[in-house]
Amino acid sequence: MATDIAVGSTSIPLPQVWAALTGGECPPAVARIVISIRLIKAIVALLAGAAISVSGLQMQTLFRNPLAGPYVLGISSGASLGVAIFLLGAPLFGFSPTVSSLGIAGAAWIGSAAVLLIVGSVASKIKDIMVILILGMMFSSGISAVVQILQYLSRDESLKAFVIWTMGSLGDVTLSQLWILLPAVGAGIILAIITIKPLNMLLFGEEYARTMGLNIKRSRSLLFLSTTLLAGTVTAFCGPIGFIGLAMPHVARMIFRTSDQRVLVPGTILTGSAVLLFCDIVSKLLTLPINSITALLGIPVVILVVLKLKN
Repeated sequence: MATDIAVGSTSIPLPQVWAALTGGECPPAVARIVISIRLIKAIVALLAGAAISVSGLQMQTLFRNPLAGPYVLGISSGASLGVAIFLLGAPLFGFSPTVSSLGIAGAAWIGSAAVLLIVGSVASKIKDIMVILILGMMFSSGISAVVQILQYLSRDESLKAFVIWTMGSLGDVTLSQLWILLPAVGAGIILAIITIKPLNMLLFGEEYARTMGLNIKRSRSLLFLSTTLLAGTVTAFCGPIGFIGLAMPHVARMIFRTSDQRVLVPGTILTGSAVLLFCDIVSKLLTLPINSITALLGIPVVILVVLKLKN
């Protein structure tokens, strides 16, 4: 995190970063850059990495599929659809929405929750995990088609705002938006901690969990709420960030060598935050979008998981 704050268009020595954070002696311009810009971006990277990674872990455990995740199951696409309707759809009907932080976040929450409820209802009736995964990918493709139609029909100003949002960025979050992002992600993490015991039971299947006295419906609702808060909020403020939610739970399993959620939940929070901070450092050094870095880092992990499953 300290390196992420120090690296940028203008490098700042670590002693000056420390002085700016602790109120020590440093140039006023350096203090403004560190406190007002780079510290906020680093905190967003921490929160986004933790949130997307934990939501991926929850989906992989709930659906008992190592390739499940907020991006693959269409949850991130649902959040994108909510934001697209808010930014692109409203002007088509003569409304001019105030592009407020809460409005975008609310649209993303509704969109991700809607897709998650559809996938969850299908999962309760169809036990074949591969079918659920394919349906999630089809939902994602269908949502992308709807978003493209909205882009085609939208006005230039709305289209520009949405295209910039789809590129994904950790640096566009302001201090006022951070005060919405922080409690929403915090609530999602707390729910993830509360559902650690149900997740451990669900590792052995729903029938086993029922025999152990677990309320499946209540546990699934808490997991869906947690995932909606985590994936939906991050997608609203940072845009769609791919592969982190799919890859980081597997990285945590490789590091800690366990399936116990009491270890994996905090381990996934740690690895997701650290890796997204690393991706932010690389993106600043190479001046590339954050999405391209997360994809290049996450794809090899996914390939390793697929090969491991095949063997």
